[in-house]
This record gives sequence, structure tokens and C-alpha cells, in this order.
Amino acid sequence: MLAAVRRVMTMVLVAGALCAWSVGTLGQQAPTPHGRLFPPEKLGELEGPDRDEWQEPDRIMDELGIADGARVADVGAGGGWFTVRLARRVGPNGRVFAEDIQRQMIDSINRRVEREGLRNVETRQGTAIDPGLPDNLDAVLIVDTYPQLDDRVSMLKHLAKALAPNGRLGIVDFRKDVYGPGPAMDERLEPEVIMRDAERAGLRLHAHHRFLRYQYLLVFKR
Repeated sequence: MLAAVRRVMTMVLVAGALCAWSVGTLGQQAPTPHGRLFPPEKLGELEGPDRDEWQEPDRIMDELGIADGARVADVGAGGGWFTVRLARRVGPNGRVFAEDIQRQMIDSINRRVEREGLRNVETRQGTAIDPGLPDNLDAVLIVDTYPQLDDRVSMLKHLAKALAPNGRLGIVDFRKDVYGPGPAMDERLEPEVIMRDAERAGLRLHAHHRFLRYQYLLVFKR
């Protein structure tokens, strides 16, 4: 009798352990999608009064050859901080396509450009791998967003297709060797990682700029 009870208890314990393992494994296999996306409720953190100083948007646009009348895209545009600066640079004869995959960000950009009276901005809600941009763009810019992309090579392939023959893709992100604004160090990427992704996507490195205080700028061409 005692032996039978022990066998039953052992079977219960084993079944419980298997159930716990199964639940844990399922939890690991189904992570929250897009968990690293920047939360819309924290957009105010991107609007620091000193960002113009350390981000140097005019110099970045100079390196990408963005001028009056240009057609450009701001990929992962967030709340539109860079979008409005691009819009002012290209002027009424140019066009800015502000893309993000989060509806809240698109709504924020629309409110911002309406508030600032800009008529040369068009918002696009893309997907995790396809920004849904038109072809023949003079420049595409990804600022402080690249590490958040789910399928980076697929996204770069779509961006390469959207570029004009002489168009430029600029990727700006935070360095791992200097402290300041930006995400935690383990959430940042070395520029060599992006270069390898770009090569797989059929892009070639045109320039690697280090003039920014906390960041690097990589410029690619088709």
C-alpha cells in the first residue's frame, strides 16, 4: 500500500514539473512583439533643449546632400523631431515622407506638422520590414532607430529600392564608447554591424562620419 502511494505521488510531481516546463517554454517562444520599440508616452524625452546642439541636424543633412526641392524620407520618425527640420530644408518644392510603424507616432507627427503649418510632409505607416516608401528618393534618414528594427536586412533592401540612382541612405545612432543621451550600452550597435547588414542588402558604404559628439553617421549608396 505504501509503495503504491509513493508511486502516485511521484507521478503527480513529474506531471507538475512537465506542466511548469511547458508553460515556461511557451512563454519563451512567444515574446511580446516589438518589445524594444520606443514607447509613444515617452516622446518628450526626445525633445531636450540641447538636442539641436549635439545632434547637428543641419550638418547631417549637408552630408546627405539634402537641398531645396529634394524628396526625402524619415524612417522611424517617432514624434517628428527630424521630420520638421527636413521639411524646412527641402522647402515647399520638396517632399518629406515621415514613416513609423506605430499609429501613435503617426498621429503625433500629423499634429506637429499641422501645428507648424508644414504642407510638404506626408506620413506613412509602414511595417516591421517594409516602410512603404515611394521610389526615386534623394535621401533616406534613420535616426536613433536602427537597433529597434526586427528584420534589418529586409528593411534595408526596401530602402535601397526606394533610393534614386544617386540617392543616399544615412543611419545615425549612438556610439558604445561614450556616455551621454541615448539608450543603455547593451542596446546599442557597433557601426560594423550596420555595415555588414547594408552589404547583405546590396548597399555600399559611402562615408563613415565621426563628427557627432555621441553618435556616428553612416552614409550608404546603392
